[in-house]
Amino acid sequence: MNLLKLLQEEHSKKQCDRIVKFIGSDKKRFAGLMRLFFKGEYRVTQRAAWPMSYCVRAHPALIQPYFKPLLDNLAKNELHVAVIRNTLRLLQDVTIPHRYHGRLMSVCFDFLQSPGTPIAVKAFSLTVLGGLSEYYPDILPELQLIVGEQWDQATPAFRSRARRLSRNLPSNTATSS
Repeated sequence: MNLLKLLQEEHSKKQCDRIVKFIGSDKKRFAGLMRLFFKGEYRVTQRAAWPMSYCVRAHPALIQPYFKPLLDNLAKNELHVAVIRNTLRLLQDVTIPHRYHGRLMSVCFDFLQSPGTPIAVKAFSLTVLGGLSEYYPDILPELQLIVGEQWDQATPAFRSRARRLSRNLPSNTATSS
């Protein structure tokens, strides 16, 4: 199967599932997808993000060699929201090496605090930060403050993630509304 051709053909759930099934737990095939994700043209990169996240959810070990490039990628300006969303989606489900915790927390806090960040990116950022709060409980008050500031204008998706996170937050959280 030619991954580039598959990604160029169509962008659909059916095509995503086909790619995920083709890759399975094969590290070489996943490496091919990651090359396209990092180095492909704009549309290919965007389309590679979706199956990448699903491959990692099914086989978390596949992402181990790619944490640094993923975080480098998230730091790029003008990155398509699909790339950001799918990167954060997969990061909420894997064990992140300790050496990347600080950088990832910074990225997620930036996404949460930026008014232009799409809600799915904010929701995934909340979940990633919630997971990291188990190692760094001192981030919980800042999360509480951000959630409280955004609560009145928050969408149901954001509120749902915030409520799940609230069990780790100190009492008197804004999510009890």
